[in-house]
Amino acid sequence: MNNFDKILVGLDLTEMDQTILKNVKGLSTLLDIKKWYFVHVSKDLTLPRDITDKYPDLLAPVDESIHKSLQKEIREAGLEDENYEILIKEGSPVETILRWSKIKDVDLLIMGRKIDLKGSGSLAKDLALKTPTSILFVPEGFNIKPIDSIVVPIDFSEYSNIILEVALDLAKKSNGKVICYHIYEVPAGYSKTGKSYEEFSRIMHENAKKDCNRLSQKFNLNGLNCEFKLKKDQHESQYILDLAKEMSADLIIMGSRGRTDSSAILLGSVAERLVNVNNIIPTLILKKKGESLGFFEALFKL
Repeated sequence: MNNFDKILVGLDLTEMDQTILKNVKGLSTLLDIKKWYFVHVSKDLTLPRDITDKYPDLLAPVDESIHKSLQKEIREAGLEDENYEILIKEGSPVETILRWSKIKDVDLLIMGRKIDLKGSGSLAKDLALKTPTSILFVPEGFNIKPIDSIVVPIDFSEYSNIILEVALDLAKKSNGKVICYHIYEVPAGYSKTGKSYEEFSRIMHENAKKDCNRLSQKFNLNGLNCEFKLKKDQHESQYILDLAKEMSADLIIMGSRGRTDSSAILLGSVAERLVNVNNIIPTLILKKKGESLGFFEALFKL
């Protein structure tokens, strides 16, 4: 399984922090996490000069006040005994979080997904697109509970096998189950084979079942729970979300890319769309750490 030794958690001093920290507490019991970084980014940490000159002892420095507030939130979430560091930074939230993720060499980034709370959610989406690190989205108001079921979209590529391995390991630790989900479609030009759309869809379905059986043997499982869906009039992301809701899934785990380009730093269309449409179920987007670092290095030279 991926080693999530160092994790960076984005906090913004809203009610979203409570949801994130409570779920983080649950996560800490499943993963052997060595260091937590709780980061808050403000566009401006300075107070007006007129105020500081007139009332030098009235107000504590803004960053000190924020540090105390975050420390209180962390303590109330029961994380005070964890090995953690609070980072109060100033600047662009996306660039700052990306920079400190690199500086601290973190393995996982955790961000909230807002629904009704103030904020557009664009920060989380931008980070999903640009970070070279795996990222977990925790929806607003998500109720902490054991991870009973994990939905894993797969395309039977080597990369999706790695994703499945992570999911199986996590499910084992939480006594949960993994539900694999493969979305297939009838290829263009099927009519040239002399077969109908329905006939070729059955061929694709049978082929997917064989792939699932091979995957089950690869992981020494007595049958892998696989769901199959013929893609018709919806984007893959919507099919994934619909199944996860139907299965009352506690977590979705998928790769940043599929069969076509698993090494790119930017999200593929399915993962990107899922981030955009899903603010209900926690979603872990896994990226291969260390890949596409050339792009990441270039980002900070612009």
